Amino acid sequence: MARYRGAKQKVARRFKEPIFGPSKSLERKPYGPGQHGRSRRRKESEYSIQLKEKQKAKYTYGLLERQFRKTFEKAARKKGVTGENLLRFLESRLDNTVFRLGIGATRRQARQFVTHRHIMVNGGIVNIPSYQLKPGDIVSVRPKSRSIEPIRESVRGSRRQYPWLEVDRKEMTGKFLDYPTREDIPENIREQLIVELYSK
Repeated sequence: MARYRGAKQKVARRFKEPIFGPSKSLERKPYGPGQHGRSRRRKESEYSIQLKEKQKAKYTYGLLERQFRKTFEKAARKKGVTGENLLRFLESRLDNTVFRLGIGATRRQARQFVTHRHIMVNGGIVNIPSYQLKPGDIVSVRPKSRSIEPIRESVRGSRRQYPWLEVDRKEMTGKFLDYPTREDIPENIREQLIVELYSK
């Protein structure tokens, strides 16, 4: 199972955004990493800006290049606006939905809960983070796993709600109501730049 294992804070500082969650390092050093992080002023090319946006989306959702490209190709085949389709597919991944429901404090933690078989979809255990949810699917914490402290702590600390999800924190369950609209997705990603990059 491939995933990025490198330094998270360096990546967050490169994009100047807390893409892995709140970052004290980004607050202390709001500039790029490395000895030239403060002084770099060169003008970026169009390709560089597009590539940066794609990399930001990959790191945000925790995908590597091959999986991200496959998701893009699937979005391109579907009717509608390709960039918006891409974000909808990324948002409907099981690991991302577990994070949005507040069962995992971060996407990395949510992914771990899925792979460790703590999460169920429609009553059956699913341990594939990239599993694509469909409208009407019920996501829940396995009964035996509800007493695990990191899960309980995450559910207690979560208060944010999203219009495409219905949450029952007491029962540790959630319902995937529908694919989100672009306006509802809070991520600061300019998806059109990703489409332009892959269209070259």
